[in-house]
Amino acid sequence: MTPENALQLRSLLKKSGELELSLVDTPVPEPKADEIVLRVEAAPLNPSDLGNLFAGADLRTARFWGTAARPVVMATIPPGALQALAGRIDVSMPVGNEGAGVVVAAGSSPEAQALLGRTVAALGGGMYAQYRCVPASQCLLLPEGTTPVEGASSFVNPLTALGMTETMRREGHTALVHTAAASNLGQMLNRVCIRDGIGLVNIVRKPEQVELLRSLGAALICNSSEPTFMQDLTEALAVTGATIAFDATGGGKLAGQVLTAMEAALSRKSTGYSRYGTSTHKQVYLYGGLDRGPTEFNRNFGMAWGIGGWLVFPFLQKIGAPAAQKLKERVAAELKTTFSSSYSQEVSLAEALRPETIGVYATQATGAKVLINPSQDLTAG
Repeated sequence: MTPENALQLRSLLKKSGELELSLVDTPVPEPKADEIVLRVEAAPLNPSDLGNLFAGADLRTARFWGTAARPVVMATIPPGALQALAGRIDVSMPVGNEGAGVVVAAGSSPEAQALLGRTVAALGGGMYAQYRCVPASQCLLLPEGTTPVEGASSFVNPLTALGMTETMRREGHTALVHTAAASNLGQMLNRVCIRDGIGLVNIVRKPEQVELLRSLGAALICNSSEPTFMQDLTEALAVTGATIAFDATGGGKLAGQVLTAMEAALSRKSTGYSRYGTSTHKQVYLYGGLDRGPTEFNRNFGMAWGIGGWLVFPFLQKIGAPAAQKLKERVAAELKTTFSSSYSQEVSLAEALRPETIGVYATQATGAKVLINPSQDLTAG
């Protein structure tokens, strides 16, 4: 039996420019015919979640109070950022794109009833909550024997990795480049490319990240901190023929460096000179914002190029429900292998708002991914 109310983590941006994070009692609704109620037992803190959670607040200004069971975090939003956030001022926002758990109530439809008592992953937003009511169509039935922890990251990273390779194919490319490649997503993309025989150039910025990817079977790894980076990148691009890249950093010079190296690799095979550069289109998609600075580049890579934004869920809408369903089915079939995820620690909702925990996941560092288990708060309560 589900309770009338349950805890949910909320992010509130006030007119004063103060961000407030807290745990709020929210009603647990009765599911409609096509809905289920999920007892959430695992929900990852993805980089895409942190943008909604922190709203660009300066965490150096963070203040902590409340009780151990009901902590409150306050932080200041930089004045220049408030205008872009006008739509969420004084709106208490639920957070958490995805999660997994057990279905404890279901509506009357056959689709909903079929999930009752089963372990599922869900993409419903507001997943940092003890209970979540979502449409059955937004759930992925996990294979028998799969735990909520194993299924918690079934959507964002797996579908992003598959979306990248599918975009590559649909746009006529044969190999790809990925930055911030030692991340959970990067490791997953590496496994996909090895399994599917796709050439992948991994870009990282630390020697230990090079070693990590090498231990996972990555063939081509370039360290952007090395003085030979551009030469190494050009060589890797010449080997693979990669002409599409997905950049998680967003700002800085990296996107332009990738285009420059692509042009240099292509020029090696060029049989003639053109002041417009090679005719092969080179594409960089920015899908993250690890670097919040401007995107900088020098136009020394000809005229056949593009830089744009890319997000997984608009891509899935673009390819249509049948094609997206095939990708989801692959995720379910390979959840414990190709699409497995790892976490540095598992915390309760209350623990997620402690300063020492925020200090881990707010860095977005390799190996620092945190998993929230809201059911721990149920036990504590």
